[in-house]
Amino acid sequence: QVQLVESGGGLVQPGGSLRLSCAASGVIFSHTSMGWYRQAPGKERELVAAITGGGSADYADSVKGRFTISRDNAKNTVYLEMNSLKPEDTAVYYCKAAQYGIGYWGNGTLITVSL
Repeated sequence: QVQLVESGGGLVQPGGSLRLSCAASGVIFSHTSMGWYRQAPGKERELVAAITGGGSADYADSVKGRFTISRDNAKNTVYLEMNSLKPEDTAVYYCKAAQYGIGYWGNGTLITVSL
């Protein structure tokens, strides 16, 4: 079965950096589009960044220039490098895999940006 395991969340001060990782299994990773989503308290889940199997990336306007999504197909892993973090980036971050029209979600990892 498909399994997505996120790691790398935690507490960071404003202006700081974090890198999230999502290890995937049960998918043909190089053929699978991957994405990072986030859900802040009281808000809907939103797309942060996505990357196709071929490496084309797209970003939410709110994170452009600060976040970078990448993937290592040899390791079945997608990353989200987050710089210049702001308090409004505080949320649970979820990894999503999309294969053959079916979406699969990880359990999420909490990022808190605060002094």
